[in-house]
Amino acid sequence: MAEFTGERIIPGQVDVDLLNEHLARYTFAARLARGKRVLDAGCGAGYGSAELAHAADRVVGIDCAAEAIEFARANYPLPNLQFEQASCTDLPQADGSFDLVVAFEVIEHLEQWREFLLQVRRVLAANGQFIVSTPNKLYYTESRGREGTNPFHVHEFDFEEFRGELRSVFPYVSMFLENHVEGVTFQPDEAGNTVEVRVEPGDPNPNDSHFFVAVCAHRPQLGNPTFVYVPRAANVLRERERHIGLLERELATKNEWLQKALDEHQLLMAKFGEQKEALERSNRWAESLTRDLEERGARVVGLQEEMAREQEAAQRVADGYAAKVRDLEEDIRAKTKWALDVETSLTAEVQKQTGQLFAAVEALHHTEKELEERTAWALRSQQEANDMAQQMALVRTSRWMKLGRKIGLGPAVPLG
Repeated sequence: MAEFTGERIIPGQVDVDLLNEHLARYTFAARLARGKRVLDAGCGAGYGSAELAHAADRVVGIDCAAEAIEFARANYPLPNLQFEQASCTDLPQADGSFDLVVAFEVIEHLEQWREFLLQVRRVLAANGQFIVSTPNKLYYTESRGREGTNPFHVHEFDFEEFRGELRSVFPYVSMFLENHVEGVTFQPDEAGNTVEVRVEPGDPNPNDSHFFVAVCAHRPQLGNPTFVYVPRAANVLRERERHIGLLERELATKNEWLQKALDEHQLLMAKFGEQKEALERSNRWAESLTRDLEERGARVVGLQEEMAREQEAAQRVADGYAAKVRDLEEDIRAKTKWALDVETSLTAEVQKQTGQLFAAVEALHHTEKELEERTAWALRSQQEANDMAQQMALVRTSRWMKLGRKIGLGPAVPLG
């Protein structure tokens, strides 16, 4: 089953006044549909196509929504009425195949609405007519109020723009202003054959109109009478009473919801009080912390200034040290040169003294060798003297020497 979205009208699912508002346009068009080939572009649920089929020779209803076409086929099976799924900006019908094309509350939904107008001009016969409606942008925006723009509408028109765009495609355009007005009817209890309608004269104001309806054609059109549609459910007082009853039930439901909301609001206010008190404590703590941070910030500023002064003093000391380092480096370079000169001189002197030292060492080695040889000779001589002394001692103490001395014989040997 098709669903009422607020944009697609489903009979039996919408307020009767809203349905009558849409049926009125089809009733307006049905006067021009007698015996003609009719295309209902954007037919929706199909109720309007069925209204046109009562007067037309043949009606084709097209819509891009598959569920809408399915609903229309199931609910309006008429022999001269067929429904097709198709796009309004790419009509599948042949050129000049319709005497009347209607498109009610469709153009504002199309991004390529200019292409749609060109497609209608293509399929329209040379003597055909195109009836198109759209809501008044000025009134519609004001009536929606805080609800904001309609999410289903791509482009809305004011009166001058709508008429100008239509005239750029169709040479002849007759504009009508559609308004849902209050009226009073006097009907005989027995059906009559005539209807008299009186519309109070007055200058029409397009800016205050609810909807714009245009009848477009390739050729001049005759007459533009005021059309009044009085639906069967036109007892306004009865409808108001029913509407008031619905509003009262809705109001009771809203009151229950409001009471529930008030109870929830009280709970929320209590929680809000607790949160507010906690927030105030947090704010006081934050203020204390802020003061502490400000004091510390001031101390940081002082330390930064002190550090800057110390850095300046350190820089001056560093500059002094740098000057001293430069002087020391210069002195070191001078002393290094002197040391290198002295080293060169000493190296030459050492080399000279080294040559003399080598000669002296060589003489000393010779002397040491000669001394060693003489010492060895002296030791041998000493040893020989010691040996001779021992032999002399033996000789002196021998009995033969003693006997020789007594008899006056033998060599004269010192007695020691």
